[in-house]
Amino acid sequence: MHIISVGAPPGQAAEWRLVVRNFRDNPPMTPDEAAHPTPDQDAPSDVTAFTNRLRKNLAHWRKWARRRGITCFRIYGRDVPQFPFAIDWFETVSPRAETHLHVQEIDTGWKRSDADYTAWLIAVCDSICEVCGVPPEQLHLKRRERQRGTSQYEKLDDEEAGVFVVEEAGLRFEVNFDAYLDTGLFLDHRPMRAMVAESIAARAKRGAGTRFLNLFAYTGSFTVHAARAGSDESTTVDLSNTYQAWTARNLALNGMNARRHRLVSADALAWLDTAVAARERYEVIVLDPPSFSNSKKMTGVLDVQRDHVRLVSQCHALLADGGELFFSTNLRSFRIDEQLVAQCALREITHQSVPEDFRRPTGAGPHRAWKTEQRG
Repeated sequence: MHIISVGAPPGQAAEWRLVVRNFRDNPPMTPDEAAHPTPDQDAPSDVTAFTNRLRKNLAHWRKWARRRGITCFRIYGRDVPQFPFAIDWFETVSPRAETHLHVQEIDTGWKRSDADYTAWLIAVCDSICEVCGVPPEQLHLKRRERQRGTSQYEKLDDEEAGVFVVEEAGLRFEVNFDAYLDTGLFLDHRPMRAMVAESIAARAKRGAGTRFLNLFAYTGSFTVHAARAGSDESTTVDLSNTYQAWTARNLALNGMNARRHRLVSADALAWLDTAVAARERYEVIVLDPPSFSNSKKMTGVLDVQRDHVRLVSQCHALLADGGELFFSTNLRSFRIDEQLVAQCALREITHQSVPEDFRRPTGAGPHRAWKTEQRG
């Protein structure tokens, strides 16, 4: 991983920085999505088509978001195949009320000289800033490149990375645009967070208690939604102490009683073995594992394709009577085990869980999701 300063003529200070990061086996672009470009094709030097599409998208999605009270959303997702970018719009409320753009360029393998590539990238970023009315210092540009055998949530050595707060459904969440590949809030899970909250709120309305379990919890956004919706207690499991501290700050931002929400820094695979043996029970479970992880803190390697039968089966065993399990994966090549579907009565809910701003006519979506209930 490294950082390249771009965006200004030689001898002048860079206006933005390109953060080059790697990904393993979950490339956000497929050959079909790229309209079959080959590695020998150059990216176009004229950015007019991109500018026109971005301007059209921005008008549509800002209006769409304003009607729904949404302030963090996707405005561009590789809509023009020759411009393989994902652009997310964030309106921050702290420490300042302003707009930030999280821009990810997808490495396609196109061949061109460093000078041509830099000129093209500068032209694209200039276009983004002009269309969106956002100053260059509020554009956070990253590049995803394929690699093998690493965890997907490594931290960048970036002392200048700032912490901001955004809102979703009346809740506040800390985000960091520069220190990590992702920001701390997965926008494509917005509807599923709402579904989990609605389920817990309905239970609370009936006077039924809810024990909530959040596995591979990242920064705990599901936990925060569950707490506000009325969960009596929650257990949030993630291997990273950094992300558990982030979850604690998100809970504190929303005035949640920390004593009711247990944060467990542990290998979720090992934790599940213990929880199943102890016959623990939960009314609502969220299972959202990374596609791959080989952290040194783990006793083995997590591969969601290989391990999903074990994970889903163990979570299903932890459900109380009438309990609900939400399972999600962002591995684009994922194939669910059909025997598991029958055994656990899994129902795919991807059409409900993927938000409108992330849907595209062609290509795979950002994730797939399933739901099941424990019938006592």
